[in-house]
Amino acid sequence: MALSSTAQNRIVWGVRIFLALAMGAAGTAKLAGVPQMVEIFNHIGLGQWFRSFTGAVEVVGAVLLLVPATGLLGALWVGGTMVGAVATHLFVIEGSPVPAMVLGLLCAFVAYQLRPGQQRRAGVAAV
Repeated sequence: MALSSTAQNRIVWGVRIFLALAMGAAGTAKLAGVPQMVEIFNHIGLGQWFRSFTGAVEVVGAVLLLVPATGLLGALWVGGTMVGAVATHLFVIEGSPVPAMVLGLLCAFVAYQLRPGQQRRAGVAAV
């Protein structure tokens, strides 16, 4: 049984809101200089400018996800950031890459649902 377009729209918006909250919180922690974030970026070795840059990228991605016209861009933006996060966890720092993988998969789901022409085919409202 297929989901109605209204149910599908609500699921996509729910995932977008979840991603925006997660990315907004992570980005804000980086921009605020939370000690754990400072330590992680010291370990990465690119300098604290990279922490600030990453935090800004995450906050911008969160905003893009919440704006109806830029949801696809936001999902791709944040998804690309999560690819970098997974690679960093695997090759540079210790820790599980699973949270970044889950967020990346959720971004892929949103991007797939918002791809050009999808709204017309599925009858999903743009807002």
